[in-house]
Amino acid sequence: MGKYIRGLLVTIGISVVAFLLAKFILIGSVAIAIILGIIVGNVIKIHESYNSGITYAEKTLLGYSIALMGINLDFHILSSLGLKTLIIIILGMVVTVYSAVLIGKYYKIDMKLALLLGIGNGVCGSSAISATAPIIKADKHFIGISVAIVNLLGTIGIFLVPFIALSFGLNEIDAGILVGNTLQAVGQVTAGGFSIGDTAGVSATTVKMGRILLLTPLVLILIYMFHAKNNDVNTKGASIPGFIIGFIVFSLISSFGLVSDEIKHYIASASHILLLVAMSAVGLKIHFSSIKSDGKLALKIASVVFAIQIFFTLGLLFI
Repeated sequence: MGKYIRGLLVTIGISVVAFLLAKFILIGSVAIAIILGIIVGNVIKIHESYNSGITYAEKTLLGYSIALMGINLDFHILSSLGLKTLIIIILGMVVTVYSAVLIGKYYKIDMKLALLLGIGNGVCGSSAISATAPIIKADKHFIGISVAIVNLLGTIGIFLVPFIALSFGLNEIDAGILVGNTLQAVGQVTAGGFSIGDTAGVSATTVKMGRILLLTPLVLILIYMFHAKNNDVNTKGASIPGFIIGFIVFSLISSFGLVSDEIKHYIASASHILLLVAMSAVGLKIHFSSIKSDGKLALKIASVVFAIQIFFTLGLLFI
């Protein structure tokens, strides 16, 4: 374990700074951790003795974080959503992800980067990107780009989406559905929803929880597409990542109420802390040159996808 200490201390230090800055910067601690990691990794020449710890954080701790992330899911939330709202959530995710892939093909951007942008917009931002990137074997700089861009758009959306909802004369419940079905992070959704009103805030948060629940079936679909379909899963199922099994187990623990809310809170907090450390490590391994080559186009694609996501949901609300 000694060989990991130096690298881990660096990633932990970046995580602490990101956590503190998140109180003042709206884009969220995960995006800040990646950005700080990128800055540190490009400005300071990191000695190779730090690499083992950074790699451990990037891969092993990320896996633990994703597994524990399942505790945030409670499938009973689905029962509180009406059939129309549930259809809007599912169609919204499908259209968002598929649009990202199609637009990515048009602009000849790497399909995995386009997919991460669609998943980040369509499901639950940084968490969805972090959970699915290892499955599709996306390059680490794709993770950094997609997390930063999706969080940036979500921050803009805190102000933009409520404005659109009010401009189209939506009632508070429908306005909440629009906010909850388009903004990426839970914090962004609550901020946007409650800025309209209490009813809109509750509606938005409930819809957002429904979107998060789609992460489990999405993960299973991606495993099939990128592994089983390509005969990458053997008869023992050994190639299914352990963190995905953990993710599903913890989601079932939450859904069946096998632990108290207090324990769920501690597990969720541990997941977030590990994710911050892992994303700091991811940032440390990203070079400015890779961001420059893909960043502008990725922002353009994600912005178009975000617009499609908003107006598709808006259209469904008027049906």
